[in-house]
Amino acid sequence: MHMTTRDELLQACDALLQPARFKDYGPNGLQVEGRRGVRRLVSGVTASRALIEAAIAEEADAIFVHHGLFWRGHDGRVTGWMKQRLALLLQHDINLYAYHLPLDAHPQLGNNAQLGLHLGFAAREGLGSRFGDQDLGWLGTPGEGQHFDDTQALADHVSARLGRGVQCVPGATGRPVRTLAWCTGGAQGLFEAAIAAGADAFITGEISEPQAHYARELGVGFIAAGHHATERYGAPAVAAHVATQLGIAHRFIDIDNPA
Repeated sequence: MHMTTRDELLQACDALLQPARFKDYGPNGLQVEGRRGVRRLVSGVTASRALIEAAIAEEADAIFVHHGLFWRGHDGRVTGWMKQRLALLLQHDINLYAYHLPLDAHPQLGNNAQLGLHLGFAAREGLGSRFGDQDLGWLGTPGEGQHFDDTQALADHVSARLGRGVQCVPGATGRPVRTLAWCTGGAQGLFEAAIAAGADAFITGEISEPQAHYARELGVGFIAAGHHATERYGAPAVAAHVATQLGIAHRFIDIDNPA
């Protein structure tokens, strides 16, 4: 089995995802340093204890995730769950790489691109194809053979494709969905920007109290399809791409999360 190095893996990820372009909620890149040589890479959504334990069982040298260990506002104490996760990584000399907004935004392999592909949508390209803070939101149309008479029909499609129930606030009765907007994870704050961009319906992972009122009052549908469920696709796509580029083994491990 071919081997790369910790730094070569970091360089490949940085070159692909360009983290310096983003103002983010935590550090992107190598968050925990492990062994120098990397033969096996495991990817997952979140650097949970369950994922770390699964990576140890896989004899992984590195883990690649969307949600890492360190976030702006954490107090920095290594106790409880943080101590347990770090202890496992350090004991087994495993590298942890985490990319948050850069992973959402990549135009082919990122969470938004991959969710759109998984749902069969036709993403817009070029000017006017993105919206919201740091252009993280995506615009598109139903894909070939798709037709949604209203937001509930769209919600049923999303639910079937993701294999889980979704929360749907329909918006205007009988409004066909011709322009779609989506942004994975906890992007409910982009709903007003999606409305301003001309969306008939918006898909994200979570809903907060104000969005239901906006949907009803402004007639634009809102679908909360799950934070984890909408972000299952970017990490394995990027990790598989980089692993192929560097000639190392890769496996995606999906740790179930109802959120």
